[in-house]
Amino acid sequence: MGKTLVEKILSVKSETEAKAGNIIIANVDLVFAHETTGPLAIRQFQAAGFKDVASSLKAVLFIDHGVPSPAWQLSNDHMLLRRFAQETGCLLSDIGDGICHQIVAESLAKPGDLVVGADSHTVTAGGIGAFACGMGSSDIAIVFGVGKTWLRVPESIRIMVSGKFAHGVYAKDLILHLIGQIGADGATYKALEFSGDALNNISIPERLTIANMAVEAGAKVGLFTSDNVTKAYLTALGRSDQYQQIIPDHDAVYEKTININLDDLEPVVAKPHSVDNIAPARELKNIKIQQVLIGTCTNGRLDDLAIAAKILKGKKHHPQTRLLVGPASRGVLLAAIEAGYIQTLIDAGAVILPPGCGPCLGLHQGALGTGEACLSTANRNFKARMGNPEGFIYLSSPATAAATAITGEITDPREVI
Repeated sequence: MGKTLVEKILSVKSETEAKAGNIIIANVDLVFAHETTGPLAIRQFQAAGFKDVASSLKAVLFIDHGVPSPAWQLSNDHMLLRRFAQETGCLLSDIGDGICHQIVAESLAKPGDLVVGADSHTVTAGGIGAFACGMGSSDIAIVFGVGKTWLRVPESIRIMVSGKFAHGVYAKDLILHLIGQIGADGATYKALEFSGDALNNISIPERLTIANMAVEAGAKVGLFTSDNVTKAYLTALGRSDQYQQIIPDHDAVYEKTININLDDLEPVVAKPHSVDNIAPARELKNIKIQQVLIGTCTNGRLDDLAIAAKILKGKKHHPQTRLLVGPASRGVLLAAIEAGYIQTLIDAGAVILPPGCGPCLGLHQGALGTGEACLSTANRNFKARMGNPEGFIYLSSPATAAATAITGEITDPREVI
């Protein structure tokens, strides 16, 4: 009997014949935490009696969720992470470097890796063929100390993707459509494995967007095959030596298969206060939006800024709608400056935020006023997610967000491009 992507990766990492449902102990390649989860992990690491981080690990601490720090309490947590990195030799990604999930994909994770992070959107690295999942801070503390973790091997749901994205439809629309179809708990502790002929035309940035939101359907991981698209991405980053092909066996056993034809998709929006509360953008025309956010670990990549800049070029945001743009990393920001996207966005009236999580989690920057609505390219629209329980968050692609910034109300991007 053949193996799924999950079973192949976890068999190697556990040195066993890992099958769905098995409990395994696996060697971890990359572990990370950030300033909202790292301090607890560090204190648990110390309470457990550990002195040194396991030598087998690539261990990273990120300062990305509140940058620059908006409060002295958070500044103290930043200090703790910096001190721990100095004492243990962990890598430190400091303020302005960017969001952990983007940097992991850019420079740290590779196909076949087992990646665990103290953040649920660790699943993003599944876009390059890594088994990547979030864990609690206590679990992460143990990984820091021993370089291993335990896992129940998840069953896999195969997502067969065919066709091509139509004009104005993007990867965000695909994953929102899928979550709307199966529900916010439709893949709880399952693996979503994406395959099909359409993958040849789905870029790594698009795959990262899709993998990033697998957890919004409850999935343990969202995984793509490691193929020629992956190889080209790594080669462009000077990482060709880190490529290996990883594909499922032809006779792998899946819990079920879901077929999605990209030709049938249209721009969609997740309405408050649940990610699976999906509706076509064209049906939400009269909903006024006071703030548009383009960025986050879901859609803050260079390709996303390029899409927004193309739509906004020569235009201004609506006078009653604020436009915030947050590049996902320093590398993305520099590339966007060089390509002219940042100038275009500034000319359109955008406020450019420092690379980081920004308004997404409501910690600082872009908090909503009571009764205000934001259309965001982020991954969550729970009540109070952006800092105010009386605010309303809608989720969309960068194209829908940019179109909405122009009109001041939710707008199908096909109306303006």
